Amino acid sequence: MTATQTYPDFDLHSYDKYIVSFSGGKDSTATFLYLLDNGIPKEKIELWHQDIDGRDRTFFDWEITPDYCRRFAEAFGVKIYFQWKEGGFKRELLRENSRTAPTCFEESDFTISKIGGTKGGLGTRRKFPQQSTDLSVRWCSSYLKIDVCTAAIRNLKRFRGIRTLVLSGERGEESAARANYAIFEPDRANWYGKFIRHVDRHRPIRDWKEAQVWAIIEKYRVRVHPCYYMGWGRCSCKFCIFGNKNQFASAARISPVQIAEVISLEDEFKCTINRSCSLRKLIDSGKVYENITKELAELATSYNYDLPIIIPETELWLLPAGAFGENCGAM
Repeated sequence: MTATQTYPDFDLHSYDKYIVSFSGGKDSTATFLYLLDNGIPKEKIELWHQDIDGRDRTFFDWEITPDYCRRFAEAFGVKIYFQWKEGGFKRELLRENSRTAPTCFEESDFTISKIGGTKGGLGTRRKFPQQSTDLSVRWCSSYLKIDVCTAAIRNLKRFRGIRTLVLSGERGEESAARANYAIFEPDRANWYGKFIRHVDRHRPIRDWKEAQVWAIIEKYRVRVHPCYYMGWGRCSCKFCIFGNKNQFASAARISPVQIAEVISLEDEFKCTINRSCSLRKLIDSGKVYENITKELAELATSYNYDLPIIIPETELWLLPAGAFGENCGAM
């Protein structure tokens, strides 16, 4: 069933701008390709990536993700814009009796604007995001992604007085909570006050199965994020709080210095990410993915992506090792 059939008043082609929340993962890739399949002009599409670690040293996410997203946009001839919290994940994690950091975002000319961080109450984190559907405790999703994206739309003048559709790649197959997300609804950034912004939210692949996601990726011959080729089933943060024992064991093998810092902070906070056991015990009980190679690990932890995003017809498109595998990371 298509979104148009479900919502007869919804016209996919009636918008001036299309924002795809683009993580670099398979579902956001499929969401972008859905627009191409439906004939949406590329000049109307923008990829938006919320940079979890900001512009500081990578702490929690894959180092390669921002540049992979840039190269993806270049390969398909669309613009990409980045948004982030100043200081990223680590600053918010270590926040103690202080305000949350300002939100930064790129303007249409790629200059950087900054808002917030000067008002509001003082607060303390000093605790990793918790495995919960409650975004007040699973704060990585709300503070570093959802709120950052919304703030950027609300403060960018180019979205005033036009119709904008924000698309995201949540799929119901991943969790019971996501299965209940609306396929179409007004976006949080929608506003009819002094400066009119018509912003809707569309989740076109909510009811897709994973096989459909890989099928459209194969159709466009996309080379996906390196983590999939190493065995990850989802492209979330390298140290995603929903990671299972095998994912954390694999991440620890790839990035031993970073995981040691994460473990040290978990000990310092006296509050584990996984409430049933410490990260140290979780890693010790896991099995490292057998498809991790030196080349893939180096690529995933570098800051420059230099492989063709679109695989040439002379090469065979291969389903990555992580496809239909351990699908941890969604709630």
